Amino acid sequence: MSEVVKLERHDVIALVTVDSPPVNALSAAVRGGIFECMKSAIADAEVKAIVLTCAGRTFIAGADITEFGKPPKSPGLAEVLELMEKSPKPIIAAIHGTALGGGLEVALACHYRVAVKEARLGLPEVKLGLLPGAGGTQRLPRAVGPELAVKMIVSGDPISAADALKNGLIEEIVEGPASGGEAFARKVLAEKRPLRKLRDDDSKLAAAKADISIFTNAVAALTKKARGLEAPFAAADAVRAAIELPFDEGLKKEREGFLKLVSSDQSKAQRYAFFSEREAAKIAGVPEGTKARNVSRVAIIGAGTMGGGIAMSFANAGIPVTLIETGEEQLKRGLGVMQKNYEATAARGGIPADAPAKRMGLIDGKVGLENVKDADLVIEAVFETMAVKKEVFEALDKHAKPGAVLASNTSYLNIDEIAKVTKRPQDVLGMHFFSPANVMKLCEIVRADKTAPDALTTAVSIARKIAKVPAVVGVCDGFVGNRMLAQRGKQSEKLLFEGALPQQVDAVVTKFGMPMGPFAMSDLAGLDIGWRSRKDRGIKSEIADALCEAGRFGQKTGKGYYKYEAGSRAALPDPEVEKLIDETLQRLGRKKRVVSDDEILERMMYPMINEGARILEEGIAARPSDIDVIWLYGYGWPIYRGGPMFYADQVGLKHIADRLSYYAKETNDPSLEPAPLLKRLAAEGKTFASLAQSKAA
Repeated sequence: MSEVVKLERHDVIALVTVDSPPVNALSAAVRGGIFECMKSAIADAEVKAIVLTCAGRTFIAGADITEFGKPPKSPGLAEVLELMEKSPKPIIAAIHGTALGGGLEVALACHYRVAVKEARLGLPEVKLGLLPGAGGTQRLPRAVGPELAVKMIVSGDPISAADALKNGLIEEIVEGPASGGEAFARKVLAEKRPLRKLRDDDSKLAAAKADISIFTNAVAALTKKARGLEAPFAAADAVRAAIELPFDEGLKKEREGFLKLVSSDQSKAQRYAFFSEREAAKIAGVPEGTKARNVSRVAIIGAGTMGGGIAMSFANAGIPVTLIETGEEQLKRGLGVMQKNYEATAARGGIPADAPAKRMGLIDGKVGLENVKDADLVIEAVFETMAVKKEVFEALDKHAKPGAVLASNTSYLNIDEIAKVTKRPQDVLGMHFFSPANVMKLCEIVRADKTAPDALTTAVSIARKIAKVPAVVGVCDGFVGNRMLAQRGKQSEKLLFEGALPQQVDAVVTKFGMPMGPFAMSDLAGLDIGWRSRKDRGIKSEIADALCEAGRFGQKTGKGYYKYEAGSRAALPDPEVEKLIDETLQRLGRKKRVVSDDEILERMMYPMINEGARILEEGIAARPSDIDVIWLYGYGWPIYRGGPMFYADQVGLKHIADRLSYYAKETNDPSLEPAPLLKRLAAEGKTFASLAQSKAA
């Protein structure tokens, strides 16, 4: 009947099995197969009950998002679900792996659901800027109540089988999906259980119908973090319709919400981000079939903030770590901070109560570099100066076992130079983690001139194992993220000399959707770091230097570009800073002018995009989407804007090139002239995305 869905009969039980690897996504072929098999089983007089199950590693893990934006193919999912829900014979969904998105919506249209204990069930559409579009917002509230339903839909996070059982989403936890589903079907027949159609069961909506504030309070708490995003609010509205409207009208409202979101710029950006993240794990220029080296133990050098965070990332993934310091005192301090971090997370309910002990048990603290001898991967996280790093790598050359991958966690430095001090440059690469390393998802993996393909593959695969998003970059000052950020830093500083204030610049950047503006970020990092580095290089930066000379080092001293009340991280504009800027400008004979918010936005974003074009031209990043992944996961770029290169395509490259030329002249800064690649694409009316398409062609 179907290539991807098969129908078997075990006397009175029909077994419908979806087998469409890798994740049984709801492609047109799968929808068609389920529809035909269900129709056939319903029509078969011998069949008394139907079990829907899946082959492979998972139940249906969602829609086939490659079909988005293409003409719909029949049958639509709603048609399949209606046929199942109206079946006069009980249909049981038997779930293993994950039932996500459309997969859970299929299960909700069945009369009963059972799952194996490791299964997870959820509606993650919001993460693609969408809401469930096949009845999920109407059936889930009827299955588990509107409060849990709106939490699952607005957060997009799945729940465990145990939680699903407790809240009535499944009837039973079974051993194996097919056998468990069949046994449950026989029980339903033996007990003559009535069919439970969620569409007709409003019992769990009663409390919210009587007092809608139960629901609105739950929504308010959930949408606090959804700044700038459309989908969470649209999803909450659709769930509200389940409480206030009859089922079919609620379905209509859900459909309208889905269609509006699917064509929105936000959802396009979020779907682009989803595919870009997967694309970034594919390494350009590595021979097909290159296998990663085995990594069963990792050594991390340096137990400071970065080293500790990196060690936690490995322990969280169950990978044993040797954490190495130069002295007992530093080691004790580092281990103590990690212990405290774990305990705080456990106290908040973020990890199980026994997790701190288990994870700390995987971290073995040692003094002395000779303790790297058993590690398959060594990550150096020491002070960011070339001399110190070279010293560490010379020692690693002596003590690390042959074939161990040697990585430097550096944010700027030249990996080729570091590799030269070893006799095994093929094993050396960069793994640039972002702070705090146990939280931030990005890992820039720096391919040096002599890095072996299997060493690179190892770094990418281990980054994914520890739940990081890897992006491979080439060697240059600041790699991709920090190199682009430096252009923004240059402009933010210049704007102060022209009449803008820190709070105006930061407000424009945060309104755009970034978590922090450049000046609040400088205060957080500490202004003294840049000041010291400028002094070393004999560079002056009049306003920043004046702040430091006045003892204003940022949050740690309670004063920087902003002032901070005792114990608070809230940045408050400070008239003293305004006065200091005015005095500096007068001393330098600079005239202030009114700087518009539009100009600030363009000067914050376009020079970074221009630098991105140079990075692509030099081959430092393989794809525009890799640059976007770096900004999305390392720098808090708003997901609904897809990343700087995606955003540039939306704005139009010709407009960006014209504005850069204009600012180059107006501010007498030739570095703002459009990069050759940007100029060429703008002249040809092309996009950055067209680069990836021409490579794929």
